[in-house]
Amino acid sequence: MNQSTSSYTNLHTELDADVLCSVSGSGVATLTLNRIHKHNAFDASVVKTLSHYLALLKERTDIRILVLNGKGRHFSAGADLNWMKSMADKSVQENHKDASQLANLLAELDSFPAPTIAQVHGSAYGGALGLICCCDIAIASAESHFCLSEVRLGLIPATIGPYICRAIGQRQARRYMLTAERFNAATARKLGIIHEVRSLYEETDRLLSHLIEQLLHNSPEALTQAKALCQLCHNREIDEELRETTSGLIADIRVSPNGQEGLKAFFAKRPPAWSTRHE
Repeated sequence: MNQSTSSYTNLHTELDADVLCSVSGSGVATLTLNRIHKHNAFDASVVKTLSHYLALLKERTDIRILVLNGKGRHFSAGADLNWMKSMADKSVQENHKDASQLANLLAELDSFPAPTIAQVHGSAYGGALGLICCCDIAIASAESHFCLSEVRLGLIPATIGPYICRAIGQRQARRYMLTAERFNAATARKLGIIHEVRSLYEETDRLLSHLIEQLLHNSPEALTQAKALCQLCHNREIDEELRETTSGLIADIRVSPNGQEGLKAFFAKRPPAWSTRHE
């Protein structure tokens, strides 16, 4: 993105440089996969570091948006095969504990309170698709390609499975999990993995800036509750219980400070207090 680096605070150190973490003055946090020599494939250390930053950022009241991207030629090649090879020599119990770390990371990203955006380029294989499908918005450059490659290695996309099936539906998941075929960004968009595709990576930078501008005009509290509403309504029967719950949600937010400020600002024809330009 075309931004001054001086407007950012870096939270990473040399010890955890496989993942870069920064926060802009306008509250936009960016997590960047930085294992360029491994095509941003992740191992136990990367999973632990990502989880650490998500927990840290979740506790901050100034975080408005979270961006997930990768340095180098690829977004992420998925799980590091050397990591997988080392785990094959461990016990079932050790493997369960290890897999739970990734499952917990996905859950933390999926439930992150602020809007999340995945910016994808190059390869996005295996577990990388799980990260993408846990983000609220996903954009990609046209040269991006995707693959659920686990069955070729005698494995299955288990921990990412719930998020893949939710994003593309069981019917499409059956095809792509079973064939392990590679597909392009246009297909990923049709499947619902990606929302927008741009011809060049630089164009995804401009799209990302546009999306951030849009989100920064919206109430932080309302954005968090809108995300929770989507989770609440997913695969739920529209019955009396759900109607009562959603009625309570709108009643509560109407009288909340953000709700009051938003309505007052609208009728006064002025920007609400939370609206800010992207730094």
